Amino acid sequence: MRFEKFEALGNDFIVIHESDVSVTTPSLSELALRQCDRHFGIGADGLEVVLSKHSTVSLPPDTDFAVRLFNADGGETPISGNGTRCVAAWLFANSHWSKPEVTIMTRAGTKKLVLKDRSGNTFRFEMEMGTPYLRSDEVPVIADRPLDRVAGETIQLSNRTITFTASSMGNPHCSIFVDSFDGLDWQTIGAEIEKHPRFPERTNVEFIRVLDRHTIAVKFWERGVGATLASGTGACGAAVASILNNLTEREVRVRTEAGELQVEWRRDGLVYQTGEARRVFSGDWYD
Repeated sequence: MRFEKFEALGNDFIVIHESDVSVTTPSLSELALRQCDRHFGIGADGLEVVLSKHSTVSLPPDTDFAVRLFNADGGETPISGNGTRCVAAWLFANSHWSKPEVTIMTRAGTKKLVLKDRSGNTFRFEMEMGTPYLRSDEVPVIADRPLDRVAGETIQLSNRTITFTASSMGNPHCSIFVDSFDGLDWQTIGAEIEKHPRFPERTNVEFIRVLDRHTIAVKFWERGVGATLASGTGACGAAVASILNNLTEREVRVRTEAGELQVEWRRDGLVYQTGEARRVFSGDWYD
């Protein structure tokens, strides 16, 4: 089975086409679990399976491609911003697409990506991320009463109480503001919040340090993956939370451990994200 490995700010994905999947493969979830293993497999945060118009999945006429995304734990998830940019880079790198714009259907809706720049195997895209969901039933998060916006809510953990803001970019996000990352056991906190009963579909968790009105630094705990260097939807969730709490302007630089993403929440309600994706290597999966 042919595969290629891409990364976007250290968030890495295996990209394959559904036509290359062996008929003997038990399931795509099992394939993701095995391929994403960093000791016995290829190693990745997730597996992106590219579908086409000839797929059994029915595509709208204005959609060029579709994808299914599986996390490293084998669970299928609606979308990854970084992962979708990696799929777009795969399409351009392999000459499956040449127009400046491409539309890709995810389980969180169809996303339009515009190629802004290319240098060798590195591609820079502006991606329409859609409108954030803010109501408690949309995220979803369990609340004492229905909330139009989940901001300034508290959650009780095993040894502390955390104040958070929640949103959804097609997948749930719990955003927490911190003064410093020094001495913060954010991975333990993230792991506990991910599976907290208040989040019935589990959640991604972002820890945000506001640097100024235009810049935030973020650490990411990703649902079904764990600690990651970056997250596309997580960067959007962090930016949306910062704007909702009036801590930043509507255009925000999101600093991750592996570089920066640009996020803009426009007045029409749509969130746009600009960032890179890079082809790392290709190979054959023999198992």
